[in-house]
Amino acid sequence: MASRPTLGGRDELTSKPPPRPFNPGPRAGKGAVSPPPSPSPPTRHSELREAAVSGVLLDPAALGRTLARIAHEIAERNGTCRDLILVGIQRRGAVLAERIGPTLSGIVGHSVPVGCIDVTMHRDDLNWRSLPQLRPTQIPGDITGKTVVLVDDVLFHGRTIRAALDALADLGRPTRVQLAVLIDRGHRELPIRADFVGKNIPTALNQRIQVRLVEEGGTDTVTLADPA
Repeated sequence: MASRPTLGGRDELTSKPPPRPFNPGPRAGKGAVSPPPSPSPPTRHSELREAAVSGVLLDPAALGRTLARIAHEIAERNGTCRDLILVGIQRRGAVLAERIGPTLSGIVGHSVPVGCIDVTMHRDDLNWRSLPQLRPTQIPGDITGKTVVLVDDVLFHGRTIRAALDALADLGRPTRVQLAVLIDRGHRELPIRADFVGKNIPTALNQRIQVRLVEEGGTDTVTLADPA
């Protein structure tokens, strides 16, 4: 019977594994150098601080895409939109509603009525305003039994929307009211939430959102400005 091969006179199958290489690093304990801690994942607070950076939030192309997306979301939520009316809150909300209207009409295949509403006399800070400026309210038809989509540029504390709801109540009793805003910057003081949001922008209380539209002599941009 042939013998098994051997290595250095010892059986290869029973040979010991080679010793582990010597580690010259310091042992754990006194005098040991700990590796630097890995960076912790960003917290929501740090993400909010990072997000609230001044500068251009929407340029003209991005603003156009955002309004088109809002129109598609309104159509998706409301089907044929046969009993739907867009109502923009004066001033810039009315301009945005006029822009969303044709896009929404093209999506659903029929004309969607667009109106505007002034909420000045329903504001809860009316006594603090020396010379309130009234703007026209134009509603295409009766809103009773209809779905009204309020449109505004910036959702902040929520008090303008509350005033708009009071103003709508003076005009009729819609089946439902939905809210579409270009920018939601947080810091709500009332239990109000938008159904359709173009862009969520976490901000500091002392920062300002500036919406400049072509219809008002602007350049179709949205910027976030730090306090002066």
